Amino acid sequence: MGETTIPIFPCRSIDMTWEFYRALGFERVSWQTRPNPHLAIRRGGMELQFYGWKRHDPATSMHMCYVLTADVDPLYEAFRDGLKEALGRVPTRGLPRLGVLKDMSYGVRQFLLTDPDGIQLRIGQPISGESEAVPKEAVARTLHMAALLGYSKEDHRAAARILDHLLASDEPLTPSERVKALVLRADMALHLEEWARARALAGEARSHPLPAPDRAVLRDEFRRLDDLEAALPPHHP
Repeated sequence: MGETTIPIFPCRSIDMTWEFYRALGFERVSWQTRPNPHLAIRRGGMELQFYGWKRHDPATSMHMCYVLTADVDPLYEAFRDGLKEALGRVPTRGLPRLGVLKDMSYGVRQFLLTDPDGIQLRIGQPISGESEAVPKEAVARTLHMAALLGYSKEDHRAAARILDHLLASDEPLTPSERVKALVLRADMALHLEEWARARALAGEARSHPLPAPDRAVLRDEFRRLDDLEAALPPHHP
């Protein structure tokens, strides 16, 4: 079978859209400004198309697609580096933004990319043949639910409440679990513009003692921590 599916998304400006995706390493396939603005771009096996619609509202956009890849880590690093070079930082909140790369409990390693018009690409790589939708162990289940709310559903306030309860409880956390919770809560604080809280949580996560093997396992969390700290407003109380 030779079918290929190509999503076509709205955008306010094909010029702005092209500048964003060019920074990610896409090439321009076609470009039309009149009578109807249209843009087609490609990067490897990913092909996207856009049509100009000035009335499009990024704040209410529900447009998304899922991209399956066999090389999610190199792709994430390429996007992260491209955005950092183009914008001077990795955007972690607002529009555009790049989400965290992490192993999900349902068997994929994925990240979310949202462009200036609120169009979301969910990009993932299968990492196991069998997966558990929700972990059975209490702390892992709580972290799973907080990550699901914060990253997939983007309900940052609900995720923050879950994490605040976990961090304040008597639930025994391993050093690795505490760092995961602190980084995730710092991420939610940044989204909620709780600048002082985000800075304090990031500092606690950075200084929390960890065995060397755990630090290697938490490479995704520490990479996200780097981006969160860089995104904090300078000298903000």
